[in-house]
Amino acid sequence: MSKEHTYSNGEVTIVWKNELCIHSKKCWKELGAVFKPGERPWIVPSGATTEAIVAQVAKCPSGALSIRREGPDSALPPATGAALTVNRNGPLVLRSGCTVTHADGRVEVREQTTAFCRCGASANKPYCDGSHKSIDFQG
Repeated sequence: MSKEHTYSNGEVTIVWKNELCIHSKKCWKELGAVFKPGERPWIVPSGATTEAIVAQVAKCPSGALSIRREGPDSALPPATGAALTVNRNGPLVLRSGCTVTHADGRVEVREQTTAFCRCGASANKPYCDGSHKSIDFQG
């Protein structure tokens, strides 16, 4: 299971699961005031508004980044429906919660975006770990 790293601004907590990260660079290219690779800590939630953070985290293609709301109004809005994207030369990205039943019978509940491996090279199957880049996957 992936280790969680958390970073809070008091309104929301950004949760980062490093083992799920496929290093798409969307977070730091689009919201560099919060996501700062090469720095420690690399996530600085005071760098932008809560709304900007929530919007950016929602774009994470692998589900490595997620949001937990803080305080009495902590409920996230319900999902409006599943959306599946086939990324060119990359993973299948499901933008919705789902239940994954593994070959060994384990059941895992995924609450947000999940990237599934299409190339077969992931060391974290059925999830994408970014290996498609190193094998020059075409698909």
